[in-house]
Amino acid sequence: MAFSLFSLLVLTLSLPSSRGQRQGTIGPVGDFVVSDGLVSPDGFERLAALANSRIDGSLITGHKGDVFKINVVNQLNNNTILQSTSIHWHGLFQKGTGWADGPPGVNQASKQCPIVKGDSFLYTFDSADQAGTFWYHSHLSTQYCDGLRGPLIIYDPNDPHADLYDVDDDSTSILTLSDWYHTPAKQLGFPTPDAILINGMGRWNLNPTQDLAVVSVTNGTRYRIRMLNVGCDAAYTFSIDNHLMTIIEVDGVNHVPYTVDEIQIFAGQRYSFVLKADQDIGNYWIRAVPSVGPPGFDNGINSAILRYNGAPVAEPSTVATTSVLTMNETELVPLENPGAPGSPVAGGVDVAKNLAFVFSAGAFTVNGVTFVPPTTPVLLQLLSGAQNANDLLPEGSIYPLPLNATVEISMPGGVIGGGHPLHLHGHTFDVIRSAGSTVYNYKNPVRRDVVNIGTTGDNVTIRFTTDNAGPWFLHCHIDWHLQAGFAIVFAEGPDKWNSTIDPTDQWDNLCPTYNAEPPEDL
Repeated sequence: MAFSLFSLLVLTLSLPSSRGQRQGTIGPVGDFVVSDGLVSPDGFERLAALANSRIDGSLITGHKGDVFKINVVNQLNNNTILQSTSIHWHGLFQKGTGWADGPPGVNQASKQCPIVKGDSFLYTFDSADQAGTFWYHSHLSTQYCDGLRGPLIIYDPNDPHADLYDVDDDSTSILTLSDWYHTPAKQLGFPTPDAILINGMGRWNLNPTQDLAVVSVTNGTRYRIRMLNVGCDAAYTFSIDNHLMTIIEVDGVNHVPYTVDEIQIFAGQRYSFVLKADQDIGNYWIRAVPSVGPPGFDNGINSAILRYNGAPVAEPSTVATTSVLTMNETELVPLENPGAPGSPVAGGVDVAKNLAFVFSAGAFTVNGVTFVPPTTPVLLQLLSGAQNANDLLPEGSIYPLPLNATVEISMPGGVIGGGHPLHLHGHTFDVIRSAGSTVYNYKNPVRRDVVNIGTTGDNVTIRFTTDNAGPWFLHCHIDWHLQAGFAIVFAEGPDKWNSTIDPTDQWDNLCPTYNAEPPEDL
């Protein structure tokens, strides 16, 4: 088995990006090596799953319209963690390339067979007209909780917000937030994070001197900060002492500028905001209060440092203040083509569905059914001869949708373990009713691909148009909850899959290889 289909391009792994100096930047074409290694991002050493030798891994970049060709090379070789893998490119629509979307059992081109150790798989997909802040992560069980995740940025040379900032580079502008566990994910049930990492660095209570991430800025300069919650569970209340943030992008969608002093961000979500370095030269705390995990900021936990050039190398002495400009999701307005599809009235769509979520006996159900990945992925079932959508498995978890229809999905909150961030593959959607609100906004609702469904009394409602034939996962992005069955699949235009989705020949080799592996090596 050849490790690399792009050996001539492997040099790109060591070349600095033209936009900055972030280590290991690749894309839109290159080799992506998945391996295991010992890391201690918070001062506690453990084995992790690494993307190009990094936790919260290498940055992948491209430009609007690029075709990405990422050759995932699996060098995992320690059964303390999962040794097979499958990568999802979160936020990319994958029009015509649903086979490259990643989730085993749904649309992974390998007939539910992930990439085994010692093998490789070439993901090819067109970014088309998408640009913004995306990310990648393992979509095999809870593997990304062991570190296999990272940012994917698609730059727009004609960014409509370009006049609002001076700097958008790979070294300064990317900020990842993640929860971290001292025990490998496959050995855990519903765990509590041991530490919170910012750009892959953090502290835990028994090691208060570990280095923290530092974001360096120059006084008088405006920065586009791309913030991603790449964690498995925690939501964060994010702030930077003494600084305001002007949100300009939500989950890869440009929005009307909206200035706040605090942002709540759930697992899988992304925000770009403009940060003006307009304070006195000094050090300022960056704070990420987790919804679960170690509370507070004692000894620098849940924190990073904003350091102005010219400031001493020291920890900040700034003090947190009460928010007066807290972000409200209902105030976020898309910059282009605002307005939900369908008629601006209740039920003014072609298809309306209500999803009831329940937790019982250690599993989640959606409308009474726990999602169990099928032996043959949904996509391959139909490509291999299933006659119609009603034949698709798993029974009760497949929701057929016609093409070119307007769809409304209502998702009442309150199920244990929330707030639950629901992510829809293959689309963005308009959130016509947000958590914490009783108002239905059809005129200009926030447009995104992950939404918090809130608590008891909430009825978060989204709309989208079925313009992307394929099987698309809708699931909770708390990975432990997905593992416990919190998911369904929308089978969108299944009569068109054979004519619009054409997997590459390489997928044909993955399943025999996977099936030949002993269970302890998977």
